[in-house]
Amino acid sequence: MRRNRIAARLTAAAPAIAVAIAGAGAAVHTSVTPGGTARTQPVLQTFDLTERPGMRLAAAGRVARPRTAELAKRATEPFSLVGVTWTDPRTAPAGAIEVRTRQRGTGTWSPWQLLETDNPDASAGGPGVRGSSDPLWTGPSDGVQARIVALGGDLPHGLRVDLINPDAPESGHALRTVAAQRQQPQRGEPVAPVVLPVRPVPRLTTRGGWGADESIVKEPPEYTGAVHVVFVHHTASGNGYDCAESASIVRGIERFHVKSKGWNDIGYNFLVDRCGRIFEGRAGGVHRSVLGAHTLGFNANASAVALIGDYRSAAIPAAARASVAQLAAYKLGAWNNPPLGKAGLVSGGSDRYPAGRTAVLNRISGHRDTGRTECPGNALYSQLPAIRRIAGAPPAGLRYRGVNGATEYDGKYYTRGPAGPAWDLTTPTRMMDRFEVWVDGRLSAAAPSGHRQTGLRLEPGTHKVTVKAVHLSGRTAATATEVIVDPTAPDFSQTPQVALAEGTVGTNTPVRIGWAASDTSGLKAVRVRGADTVNLSGGTRALTATARLGDPATWAVTATDRAGNSASDSVTRTPVLLTEAEATRTGTWRAVRDQEHLGGEAVVASAAGSALTWTFNGSSAALVAGRASGSGRVRIYVDGAFEGIVDLRSASAKHRQAVWTRTWRGNGTHTVRVQAEGTTGRPSVTLDGLIHLR
Repeated sequence: MRRNRIAARLTAAAPAIAVAIAGAGAAVHTSVTPGGTARTQPVLQTFDLTERPGMRLAAAGRVARPRTAELAKRATEPFSLVGVTWTDPRTAPAGAIEVRTRQRGTGTWSPWQLLETDNPDASAGGPGVRGSSDPLWTGPSDGVQARIVALGGDLPHGLRVDLINPDAPESGHALRTVAAQRQQPQRGEPVAPVVLPVRPVPRLTTRGGWGADESIVKEPPEYTGAVHVVFVHHTASGNGYDCAESASIVRGIERFHVKSKGWNDIGYNFLVDRCGRIFEGRAGGVHRSVLGAHTLGFNANASAVALIGDYRSAAIPAAARASVAQLAAYKLGAWNNPPLGKAGLVSGGSDRYPAGRTAVLNRISGHRDTGRTECPGNALYSQLPAIRRIAGAPPAGLRYRGVNGATEYDGKYYTRGPAGPAWDLTTPTRMMDRFEVWVDGRLSAAAPSGHRQTGLRLEPGTHKVTVKAVHLSGRTAATATEVIVDPTAPDFSQTPQVALAEGTVGTNTPVRIGWAASDTSGLKAVRVRGADTVNLSGGTRALTATARLGDPATWAVTATDRAGNSASDSVTRTPVLLTEAEATRTGTWRAVRDQEHLGGEAVVASAAGSALTWTFNGSSAALVAGRASGSGRVRIYVDGAFEGIVDLRSASAKHRQAVWTRTWRGNGTHTVRVQAEGTTGRPSVTLDGLIHLR
């Protein structure tokens, strides 16, 4: 066992892992610390410039010794911005500061580039304040060289090159922070970073939960590099157990591995029973790359899960298969390694691969892929392709369920500001890492794997809101919708207008209420409150109603836009009847009495040129007349100008008819003259009065 442990350590210390690109993915090399955690790339790197003796230069009879400082060409950790700083902010080099950088990925060096220096300003001084050049954006780079040539003075003390990596995390805490970088903040406000939820750990029974005997574990856990392969095993311990006994079985395996085999701890990193319950295996941290004792020659940079039972021929329960896939996605995805891909691991020595030989393996492999063994059994081994598909599949069925706080119209969502994207998907929650919400290409919110909605506060305007689902494996799916934020109420360009309308007049007269309302996002609805309340569509611009003669009537119009903003305006008008008796008459008129006429009386004329004239102050007017099959035509003049001809003939007799109307924008004094035409064969006309609005 000691030999196996030494081999495991040697494998863990291997400087590199060979990677084979095959299948659906390839390995991604990740720098790691000896403890097995990802090495955080530095935000700031600093390199001192070394001062060199100057050369004598003669010019115009004078001798000058340029003072120089340089940083030799060197490789660095990734950075994207470079500057030169010095100790005293009140000074600056009297010369040229130049740098050149190496482009990351291509290895191409840039030309020498001059760094600008502003006038030194020590007014904001305090401990640690330094002078500096203006920084230079280089793009992704991994090498730098710098030089300074100063004439006529000493170089500042403490010269150094500062390299900045804006994409490096500030710390290695469990909470991952991503700064919104793709879009400038609006209204001059800073954009707060979005805190990503902690990556969910699969639901499992901890060592304390299953009763691990920690007293028999003699040595602290060891850690390796990134997990590149998950090995699947079976315990071959038989299937005749009840799931209530699983914890006892795990305790037994621990004792066997330690007491009988002499191992330091249980060999597997995880165990799964046939009911799909997961048990923490070897101590050291579920989220870390713990060196186990499970796959000879390949314990390093790998993790192992063992199904409790014998699966040479027994069918694999669906719950157990799902748990294995979840664990594989969790461990591989933590290192950006695709479960559907392959990787090359250098053997530490096994009966299939001698030490030093590279084995090209599926990211999810069986124990038999590296050693001459039946494990994990034919039945379980045949399920590995399905397990890979589950572990490596992108989120499925992602769709918008709606946007809380917003109204949907024609496939778009309208809101006054608050917006709560809500979504659904078919991938089980256990296979999800998190959800991200991007607004116009900028990360704006994040939600844990079990959530299906989140909240946003958006600026006015049209936005593309994208929900991105992140699988444990790292694969993603996205769905987007358009959200229009409109905090502004609809605008009434003018006060609603009331006009008299044609129709039958009684105690009430027909009127038409019109309005002009608009909104940038479109109107959803209009409500008109008068004697009755009428709800209309947003596209409606007029309504026909009635108003009682002699009584003031008020109509309030409320327009609501698609975002829910409302605005109201109102108008009050009184319809007033001017009878035929109040008109100035010319020509021959005779009175006729009938209860069908307004007030029981009207006037009739047959002679051409007979006229009635009314003068009033108002905003709308309507002529009331009788219609019959023998009725003739009348000529109408408004304020002395000919307005038109109205034919009063009708197939059936009709009394109290508003037969002609005219409306003005506001109140004013007007004169309406109605003159009988003396129509051939039907000269008679019956007039019942004039109604006006005031």
